[in-house]
Amino acid sequence: MPANLTQQYLKAEERYRQATTPEEELVCLQEMLRELPKHKGTDKLQAELKAKISKAKEDAQKSQKAGKKGHSFKVPRQGAGRVVLVGGPNSGKSAFVAAVTNARPEVAPYPFTTREPAPAMMPWEDVMVQLIDTPPITADFCDPNAIGLIRGADLALLFVDLGADEGVDQCQDVLAYLNQTKTRLAKDSYLDEEDIGLSFTKTFLTPNKMDVPEANDRLTLLHEFVPLDFPEYPISAEHGTGIEELRNAIYRSLDVVRVYTKAPNHKDPDYERPFTVRRGGTVLDIAEQVHKDFAKNLKNARVWGVSVHDGTYVKGDHVLADKDVVELHI
Repeated sequence: MPANLTQQYLKAEERYRQATTPEEELVCLQEMLRELPKHKGTDKLQAELKAKISKAKEDAQKSQKAGKKGHSFKVPRQGAGRVVLVGGPNSGKSAFVAAVTNARPEVAPYPFTTREPAPAMMPWEDVMVQLIDTPPITADFCDPNAIGLIRGADLALLFVDLGADEGVDQCQDVLAYLNQTKTRLAKDSYLDEEDIGLSFTKTFLTPNKMDVPEANDRLTLLHEFVPLDFPEYPISAEHGTGIEELRNAIYRSLDVVRVYTKAPNHKDPDYERPFTVRRGGTVLDIAEQVHKDFAKNLKNARVWGVSVHDGTYVKGDHVLADKDVVELHI
């Protein structure tokens, strides 16, 4: 991407990746164009954004005319981040969800037990991370709702079935199908510089069923025939092998900090329900999460934490650290 992109632009770009409707995409694209530095180095990107805005306007008009005729599947974002599980048939995604959350998805030794995207919440210390299990992807089918969920995810887990010889082929099918779309899996999340509509989502490779005797041989074949540079976390969802390491890696990948809030007239902060912001997030970002009026009318805040003296007054642009306590003043 061009140099000197502002934080406002990057935030709008992230919201664009997470947009679920043409109307949301249009708002984000317009903000991206406003925030884009205007110089010769961004001429091509400006043109691309204008073209995408024109297309988004058309899509938004079509969406409004369609009204409630079409069916759309929308999962509200919750928790510290969104992680989408993808894979071929019988790769063990639902078994993983059952192992790390209180959800009880249908788990069976036959494919397609997951028929529509299913959200669940995974605890990590005092925060929750949203997991979304999706129906299996094959060479010729992918639930259309899954594409949007993958695109807007903070992280994707690509499950591979090491319990069957066809698991490696099924992994290739998943990648081949997604590579025909504008939503791809990658080592990091970003939008393509040459095509703003082409989105890449950060992915962990998750070979599953490591408890099976032939698993290591199949893992070697996977490395040989499907070489990927994704971080790799082999697990056995059924037996719990590698689960804790993967849970910790998921949370670390979200790169968020926890912030506890305290009302001015209260002695103790609320340690039960921390807010989370991306590392580098500010007091103003927390104020926006608390209430839009807090962000609009924020005067200053007091902060307790490792980077300041306890109770220090700060402005809205103060960068927060993990486990800071914030008292907002409006």
